[in-house]
Amino acid sequence: MKRKRRKSIEVKIGKIMIGGNNPVAVQSMTNTPTEDIKKTVQQIKDLADAGSELVRFTVKDDLGAKAVPEIKKQLLNEDYDVPLIGDFHYNGHILLTKFPKCAEALDKFRINPGNVGFGLSRDENFESMIKVAIQNSTPIRIGVNWGSLDQSVLKKLMDENSKQGNPKTNNQVMINSIVTSALESIKKANELGLENNKIVVSAKSSRVQDMIKAYELLAAKCDNALHLGVTEAGPGIKGAVHTAAGLSVILQQGIGDTIRCSLTPTPGVKRTEEVVIAKQVLQSLNLRRFNPEVTSCPGCGRTTSTVFQEIALNIDEFLKKKTPEWKEKGFKGFEEMEVAVMGCIVNGPGESKNANIGLSLPGSGETPSAPVFADGKQIKLLKGNAKTLTKEFIKLIEEYVEEHYK
Repeated sequence: MKRKRRKSIEVKIGKIMIGGNNPVAVQSMTNTPTEDIKKTVQQIKDLADAGSELVRFTVKDDLGAKAVPEIKKQLLNEDYDVPLIGDFHYNGHILLTKFPKCAEALDKFRINPGNVGFGLSRDENFESMIKVAIQNSTPIRIGVNWGSLDQSVLKKLMDENSKQGNPKTNNQVMINSIVTSALESIKKANELGLENNKIVVSAKSSRVQDMIKAYELLAAKCDNALHLGVTEAGPGIKGAVHTAAGLSVILQQGIGDTIRCSLTPTPGVKRTEEVVIAKQVLQSLNLRRFNPEVTSCPGCGRTTSTVFQEIALNIDEFLKKKTPEWKEKGFKGFEEMEVAVMGCIVNGPGESKNANIGLSLPGSGETPSAPVFADGKQIKLLKGNAKTLTKEFIKLIEEYVEEHYK
């Protein structure tokens, strides 16, 4: 299915171009204390190594702002030039003017219209941050979040709605308020001299349907580059599914230029989990290809052993391990490779023939021979246990990569 990509304005963030015809970029965020330079640098490196193309971190006080230039310096000294995004709430106008080296070191500022200031100070504070962005030629993201929505915008739209003969629901007004806040902030930034090729926008909600509607409305009313996300998606499987459900609907419409998976991290699990999920969302939609993919069946009563499961997991790990090695060797196009590991004769031969290379097991105890197909033709008949079959199949995959992608 061919998608029609929404036409958005290109924005350069550090070395990365987003919007326009550029690929949808993966973004992540640290959860270390920014003032802890050692931990923050290490986590940024981990996220970049996992595939994050932009990394955001909190800048909440003087200590964090002072740390930013040193974080940038240490990363560059270790050949990490991933764009760095400063996340500002409440006091960004103070920190960016008080610590000019912090502003200079950042590749983008995230500004939340809901807490940039209140009352008369709101416009003054916003203007102060925009001026710093213009002085440094730094792009910004106007990041509207329903959990910290500009209450003046919400109140105004609620009051107007209450006077209508057929008023909208409170939830509909809330979604409109998210979009209105974003559009008003774009207009203010433009009036202050910041052009749209320096402005990225987001309109996040933790409710999937609300997030979808907000981005659909926003995409129709502006041509700014859009950063997508389901905010506060939650932990574990729920968070991953919540995120994938929201992002996929929007991305499938051709909307979106960067994405982030805002998962609640599992204690002891690396922060890089959110990057892995973001990449898989893009790969599953065939918007990006990061590594070869394994097709394998769920198993049923026709597969009474764990042989095909063990092989599928082993092959998946093998492909992830080999991906950076093949890249370093200069192999091209192997990321598009599809590898099948099928458990029985029902769909096994068909899936294996349809893949670039596939192993089709017979089912039940999985002890008989298993054919291997490459580009639709049988090339080998393998026999043995899970360990033997895995070893032999890996050898055939390596030969296939050498022959087709070198």
